[in-house]
Amino acid sequence: MNELQYLINGELVPASAATVSVRDRGFMYGDAAFETLRVYGGTPFEWDRHIDRLTQSCERLGFGDSVPSRDTLREQITRMLTANDLQEAYVKLSVTRGEQPGKLTPKRDVEPTVVAICSPLSRGGLAGTRVWDEPATISIVETTQPPASALPPGAKTHNYLTGILARLELRGSDVDEAMLLSTEGYLTEGATSNLFFVHDGVLSTPTTSLPLLPGITRKVVLELAEELDIPAETGRYTPESLVDADEVFLTNSTWEIRPVTRFADDASRQYEREYEVGTVTRRLQRAFDERVETLYKDA
Repeated sequence: MNELQYLINGELVPASAATVSVRDRGFMYGDAAFETLRVYGGTPFEWDRHIDRLTQSCERLGFGDSVPSRDTLREQITRMLTANDLQEAYVKLSVTRGEQPGKLTPKRDVEPTVVAICSPLSRGGLAGTRVWDEPATISIVETTQPPASALPPGAKTHNYLTGILARLELRGSDVDEAMLLSTEGYLTEGATSNLFFVHDGVLSTPTTSLPLLPGITRKVVLELAEELDIPAETGRYTPESLVDADEVFLTNSTWEIRPVTRFADDASRQYEREYEVGTVTRRLQRAFDERVETLYKDA
């Protein structure tokens, strides 16, 4: 396989030569925003929503005006996919505040660094193959979600230390995803995923009034639930809600809808529960695959 080509400020560069300055604020301070996109049949899924969130994240960081237009970014992503002969792919698109002197206070004038990387993934949709091998196991970790007053949860930034610390707690275990609580003890999200559970036929997910990132796939699932007449709600839930749940699943752009078959706390054994992959989860997976399949028909 030929070496992958990445995008650095609009220029295609071999992956082995793709670099940014050591003075780039995305590297020095995590002063950057990013989006992870799934590409189906050459088309980025939910493109407008991803770019809207990228722009909003950069606006929250104070350099929203420096984000290239969505048409420019789309052209660049398409060019990168074409150069790599990729129709089914993972894409990570980052915009940093760029290279500036090593001071914490940023300059007003911004020349952003725009980076896009990609890798091949399996086909999605009705004829596709899941990127995960098995349903997930989840566990609540001691790392808690920072309050919104500390870090803006709706901004998808390069500051991922909370998720990294959460995942570090799982090392040496067979658990796939770390679930984080708020400082008040409510379920928020996984290290890289949003959480859903079903109880008595009602689909539930933590409210965005808690410190969590409202994922694009999360929004799609809530839309699909409405289309399928599946009752859905958002709220503040304690870990006991997962003990009482009939079905649990996680969402993100690459996993799509990943069922959970075990909720375990291997350290204290405070929580222990196993689940089947239930009817609601399967209906939503099917509906999600059908929505993805339209991208192939329109290609």
